[in-house]
Amino acid sequence: MDTKQRKNMLRKKIPLYILAIVILLTAGVGFLFRSEIKTVNSIEKVDDYGVYTMEYAGDYGFDEFLEVGASNDEELIAFVARKLLKGLPITITGPKLSCTTFNAVTPRGEFIFGRNFDMDYSPAVLIHTKPDNGYESISMVNLAFLGYNDDYLPDQFFDKILALAAPYVPLDGINEKGLAVGVLLLPDTPPTMQETGKININSTTAIRMLLDKAATVDEAVAMLKEYDMHDSASSCFHYQITDAAGNSAIIEYVNNEMQVLKPEATYQVCTNFFQTPGEKYNFGVGQERYNIVMNGLKEKGGVITAEYGMNLLEAARMIDEPDEKTGIIYNTQWSAVYNNNQKCVDLAIGKNYDKVYRFSIGK
Repeated sequence: MDTKQRKNMLRKKIPLYILAIVILLTAGVGFLFRSEIKTVNSIEKVDDYGVYTMEYAGDYGFDEFLEVGASNDEELIAFVARKLLKGLPITITGPKLSCTTFNAVTPRGEFIFGRNFDMDYSPAVLIHTKPDNGYESISMVNLAFLGYNDDYLPDQFFDKILALAAPYVPLDGINEKGLAVGVLLLPDTPPTMQETGKININSTTAIRMLLDKAATVDEAVAMLKEYDMHDSASSCFHYQITDAAGNSAIIEYVNNEMQVLKPEATYQVCTNFFQTPGEKYNFGVGQERYNIVMNGLKEKGGVITAEYGMNLLEAARMIDEPDEKTGIIYNTQWSAVYNNNQKCVDLAIGKNYDKVYRFSIGK
């Protein structure tokens, strides 16, 4: 074989070498990011309103987060970008939400937790997480907080990648032990900013912590006391937490002091005003929605079916209600009735109460 023939053969082999290298690199990247790819590929649209489901595969690094925490949205963004998105830029916009929650018991003796999420239009995802060092849970995430909108939805592979941050921004959910939690806005300033030297958490990471780590209301309360709360988005929030034994508590922070409000009856209702006795009592909005739900529960002695609970949420829904301060036109984005004992949720999307979806942990 002369020199010319050897050169021609080499030219033919070079593209094959390059192809082999590309295949090996692709396989290596695929193996390295196999959990992320599996998670992204699991995202499916379940309702044309813009609601999706996602099965989160692998570790999202929450134990590592709890070791360092975050005192503001920027620190949370930096952690999530580094840990989950491998340096890809992300914007997490804090919630400007309204909302209604309540708890009750069914005629069968099961406990339920109802929740309206009220905001301007926002696509959403129901995320299923199963951490190695925590409880399995399902939770609702407003995808608008991650930059999605009606013109940018997680329908294509590369458009889905930012949804990998979803475990860090849940707004309500339930775990395998039957603990359920929801966050609600308080129209107050300044935001809660505890500075006692403990590790800092914010509103949505507090919910993730409780879903991952707490089995009862008492455990949840004790856990929150171990961290300094820093509210997101320069806003104020409070929380309702319930469990499979029928316990409930509303958590508020008044002048940076944590307040735990237990119900006088077997049921409790929360909207967007303070319920802590004292200087801030009844400050806020949502009293009309509160009365609709509270009166409905009183009428039944706190014993209601899940269907009746959804009816109460429908009666308290928000329809094109403007907020003069923020400019937001509030509408109920989803209504959820969680069953603390069955560990499931009935979900109505975009005020369509004729079509209710059911999702369960482990199914």
